[in-house]
Amino acid sequence: MARFTRIHVANIMKETGLVPLFFHNDIEVAKKVTKACYDGGARLLEFTSRGDFAQEVFGALSKYCNKELPDMVIGVGSVTDAASASTYMALGANFVVTPVLREDIAIVCNRRKVMWSPGCGSLTEICRAEELGCEIVKLFPGGTYGPGFVKAIKGPQPWTSVMPTGGVSPTEENLKGWFDAGATCVGMGSKLITKSMVASGDYDGIRANCVKALEIIREVRS
Repeated sequence: MARFTRIHVANIMKETGLVPLFFHNDIEVAKKVTKACYDGGARLLEFTSRGDFAQEVFGALSKYCNKELPDMVIGVGSVTDAASASTYMALGANFVVTPVLREDIAIVCNRRKVMWSPGCGSLTEICRAEELGCEIVKLFPGGTYGPGFVKAIKGPQPWTSVMPTGGVSPTEENLKGWFDAGATCVGMGSKLITKSMVASGDYDGIRANCVKALEIIREVRS
């Protein structure tokens, strides 16, 4: 079950501003990527459920974090049904991220008081997600909508917390655009944890990317 409360997870998202996300079917690689992100200052990690036996890898990664990286808040992404969400929560997922708004997932997560963040692409979807208890809405695909969308919805709904995912990169120009528009945090995958870095075992590079991204986020917020 989850080690961290939904409020704690939401607060960490707001405080750090960054949720790295990745998938790999090799548990040893997954551990090293997670450790690199942790050493780079990240305190959240979204393991995207996108491959065969992903649940088995996640379970092993969850145990690793519990023992070796106790401050790392590990969650799962790309979840598309309530049964999968329940399985991942049983394996220790501290938050659940979905590509779409699914009320069945909201129900099972709320039942266990686990934070969930649904992918939304309209103000109507965002409103419904908040009615279902969502703390931070995932704007997906973020690059399709852009910072202007975030700024526009914050006008009538200043209380809405948004996490753009997709189209986010660790550059000052990109991150400044999102946070100036009112984003609460950003989800970042292949631009932060590149395929070439993972393939070559460049974990120092992944760590450095996390350090850089977090530094930029602090600067553009100040």
